Amino acid sequence: MAYQNSTSNRNRSARPSGNRPGVRSFRPGKGPRTGGSKQRRGAYIHPSKFINKATILPGEEAPYEPTHLFTDFNFVPALQKNIDHKGYVKPSAIQDQSIALTMQGHDVIGLANTGTGKTAAFLLPIIDALYANRDLNSVLIVAPTRELAQQIDEQFRDFSYNMKLYSTLIVGGTNMDRQIRQLQRGPHVIIGTPGRLMDLVKRGNLKLDAVKTLVLDEADRMLDMGFINDIRTLVSKTPSDRQTLFFSATITPSIAELTKEFLNNPQTVSVRTADTSDRVDQDIVEASGKEEKLETLLNLLSNEEFEKVLVFGETKFGVQRLSDHLDKSGVASVAIHGNKSQSQRQRALNAFKDNKVRVMVATDVAARGLDIPNVSHVINFDQPATYEDYVHRIGRTGRGGATGKALTFVDKR
Repeated sequence: MAYQNSTSNRNRSARPSGNRPGVRSFRPGKGPRTGGSKQRRGAYIHPSKFINKATILPGEEAPYEPTHLFTDFNFVPALQKNIDHKGYVKPSAIQDQSIALTMQGHDVIGLANTGTGKTAAFLLPIIDALYANRDLNSVLIVAPTRELAQQIDEQFRDFSYNMKLYSTLIVGGTNMDRQIRQLQRGPHVIIGTPGRLMDLVKRGNLKLDAVKTLVLDEADRMLDMGFINDIRTLVSKTPSDRQTLFFSATITPSIAELTKEFLNNPQTVSVRTADTSDRVDQDIVEASGKEEKLETLLNLLSNEEFEKVLVFGETKFGVQRLSDHLDKSGVASVAIHGNKSQSQRQRALNAFKDNKVRVMVATDVAARGLDIPNVSHVINFDQPATYEDYVHRIGRTGRGGATGKALTFVDKR
C-alpha cells in the first residue's frame, strides 16, 4: 500500500494546480543533462521491493557490553585526554574488538556497518603509535569519497589535538598545488581518495615507500565505484611489510580475494548487526509525472515528522534543480553532487549536520560513506539504479538504535 500523506489535503492540494505564486515551474526534463553522471542501470526493481516494515524496533536489541574501557588500552596520556574530552568511556563493538589487535601489529579485517565507530577503531591505535615514532608519511588512509575522507581527517585532528601530529587531505575538487605543498612539508598521515592519490603518484609528487600502516576504509564501496585498479596500484607502491587495516560492510567473493592479496595473516573482527532494511520502515509514494512528484514531495516536507530529510536524485543536474526548486518553494535545502567543489560540498554537509537546513538533496556517489546522525527520513525522489544502491541509500536513516523511514517515488498505477 502506498504511503498516505496525511498533510496533503490539509496544507496543499494533492495535485498541482499550476505554478505556485512567484515560483517558476520546475521542468527537470528540459535543458542539458551535461551535469548528470553516467548511470549504471540495473534490472527493473519491482515497487514491492520498496515496501517493508521495520522488524527490529528501538530497544529490542540488547546493547553491546564491551570487555574494555578506553582506559584499558593504555593509550599515551595526551591521546587519552582527547578521548576523555569527547566523553568516550566505553568502546563500540568494532573498537572493543579491533583496537588491541591493531596495537599488537596484526593486519586486521573489520566487518562493520557504517556508523559503528570504525573510524576511531583505526585512528586511535594509529595516533598512539605515531606519538612515539613520529615517522613522516608513514600512514596512508584511503576512502571512497571526499566527504568520508574529510570526516576521517576531522576525527584525526580531534583525537590528535595538541599532540603535534599532522595530516594532509588529498581529494579531488580542491587545489592540487596546495596539496603538493602540504605533502612537501611532511605530514605524518595522508588521507585521500583513490583518484586524486593516483594523480599525485603519477606526477611524482606522492611517494608511498615510507608507509608503515595502510588503511582501506569502506573497501566494498571503493570496489563498487570502480577503484579496484587504482587501489591495486597504490598498494603496490607501499612496502610489503606494512600493517594493513581493511574495513568493509560486506564480505563478497571480490572482497575476500582482495584481503588475500593485500593482507598478511589477518585477524578478522566481524561486528555486523542486522541488515539496514530491518531497522527502516519502507514504503512507496505514487505520483504521475514530475509535477505531481514535486507537489507531493513538498506536501511531505510540510509534515513536522520530516525533521531531517535526505532526498536522493539520479543526476548532478537534477539534484541541483530539485534543491533550487525546494528553496524557491520555501523549503530551505542544500545539495551535494560531483559538480560542486569540495569546499561547497563540505559547507552544504555541515549546514545539514548542524540542522541549519533540514533537507539535503544528493546523488548516490556524493552521499556514500557519509555518517550523518539523526536522519529521520530518506526519500528516493528518483529510483536507484540497483537494489544494492537502494539499500545503501536507506542506510542513512535508522541508526543508533532508532527506526528510520524511507519513501520511494513510483509511477502511479
